[in-house]
Amino acid sequence: MRRLILYAALAMLASAGIAQEIPLPVPPITADQSKLPHIVLMSMGGTIASRASTRINITNYGGKGIPRVDPQDWLHDLPELQNIARVTTDDMRSPVGRHDGGETWEDMLAVSKRLNELAKDPTIDGFVVTHGTNTMAEVAYYMDLTVNTDKPIVFVGSQRPWSGISGDGPLNLYNAVRVAASPLAKGKGVLQMMNDTINTARDVTKTSAYRVQTFKGIDMGPIGYADPDRVVIYTEPSRIHTTHSAFAGFEPASLPTVEVLYAYTDAPGYLIDAAVEHGAKGIVVDGTGAGNPTGSENEAIKRAQEKGVVVVLTARVHGGRVEESPRRTASHEVTGDNLPPEKARLLLQLALTKTSDPQKIEEYFDTY
Repeated sequence: MRRLILYAALAMLASAGIAQEIPLPVPPITADQSKLPHIVLMSMGGTIASRASTRINITNYGGKGIPRVDPQDWLHDLPELQNIARVTTDDMRSPVGRHDGGETWEDMLAVSKRLNELAKDPTIDGFVVTHGTNTMAEVAYYMDLTVNTDKPIVFVGSQRPWSGISGDGPLNLYNAVRVAASPLAKGKGVLQMMNDTINTARDVTKTSAYRVQTFKGIDMGPIGYADPDRVVIYTEPSRIHTTHSAFAGFEPASLPTVEVLYAYTDAPGYLIDAAVEHGAKGIVVDGTGAGNPTGSENEAIKRAQEKGVVVVLTARVHGGRVEESPRRTASHEVTGDNLPPEKARLLLQLALTKTSDPQKIEEYFDTY
């Protein structure tokens, strides 16, 4: 009889549109907040800040009439955070309806400025930045180059909305705060944490549209993990970042225009010509194999260089370096190491604010 009553109750909850999960008790809050690290939870939006019309809708979320998840909602839904850190919030989301098509460089600049400002506060020990997964890796890399602090900065997001069945957002966010609160994360540059895995901002790449194990450091692998018992870090970032970056604390009014072109069978050079005609100061060609443009693109690259445009080569396979060679050195093409084109674009934009010499820009790509 009691089993029938339970089934009936669950059916009533389902018909009312209420989550069909039996709530478990929250662990008691036993930590002395005054002794815990102070972590700022900053929202840049994304899937982790989204709700859907139903719990089984995990891809077409958000939209008119569906409220976003505010930073305070995360604290309400995850009271367990109070045993890890003293968490305060900072909302850096773009206003609803401000523009179509996602964030802009101005959004990144605003967050970089805000992080640089907050990092000076001696009462703050670290940061967690929530972000959409589509462009998280490149935005985190921009912060890795421009934020002047050795305090932990951990980017986190989710592949499923906050409201979804088996949503990955709550555990990702919980673990990101754990990483940011860990002394092991200090001085590691900007990190990215999802699916229990800690990667550096420079090396991490999104590899799958929907799977929760999407973020990977293809060449380098993770530097650590947020295991259930403790945070573990096994390796150190190998490239210069944050406090030692030539761009640390840099807040430019604008960045030079840099465009990304793709190499494929018979890819034409006129797209490179068009980018130059529209004012591009730099071009990233995502080449085939180990970073090879087509013949037509090579001719357009020469024309672009004659006008002072700097050209960087990346590899569309997104694994392995674009190697230097006598031909590339002679042609003054910059090799993009193992950076994907979107990250190479950001580094080239920053480098062009200091020099247009391909040899010096090559040094930036070897350093960062």
